[in-house]
Amino acid sequence: MQTYFYIRLSSKEQNTIRQEIKAKEYSIPMECVYIEKVSGKNVTDRPVLTNLMASLKNGDKLIVDSISRFARNTKDLLELVEQLNSKGVIFISLKEAIDTTTPTGVFMLTVFGAVAQLERDYLKDRQMEGIAVAVTAGKYKGRKSIEVPKLWDKYYKMYKDNTIKAVDVMKILELKKTTFYKLINQYKESN
Repeated sequence: MQTYFYIRLSSKEQNTIRQEIKAKEYSIPMECVYIEKVSGKNVTDRPVLTNLMASLKNGDKLIVDSISRFARNTKDLLELVEQLNSKGVIFISLKEAIDTTTPTGVFMLTVFGAVAQLERDYLKDRQMEGIAVAVTAGKYKGRKSIEVPKLWDKYYKMYKDNTIKAVDVMKILELKKTTFYKLINQYKESN
């Protein structure tokens, strides 16, 4: 029986110290503290969480600082907790004082998960409303359009004729992969 602590931050610039202190308060050794710096939006794009979930065994305990660090929507939260329950793993969220070993804890987990998702949805709505107001006021013009490199036509034709690989075009024109493929789509639409 082992106790683990999962820490997730939304960006690489954020600091894990506050959550690490909580792990120390519970005497959890650092090798049992799993730290991930990615958006919680998509549970399938979180390799550290995936590895942690795979290593948990019956009788283990998983502690998180808050539900929002573990899952960002009710569906993901309930699916993750179901996986933990099927393995016999106890889930504890410190901020919400939730312990899944009790029926009340399971109920509260569902309620807090729904509230967290509602808060996230409201945040997205407020962000979109703010952008709409800024656009109307002429203060927001959206993302800057991609500047087409000088030799794009030449290398695009070579790429289409299979005389040069996409990777080589990206290196020569100093383009990121996403920019390269956006330029291709943009070029197709304009021709």
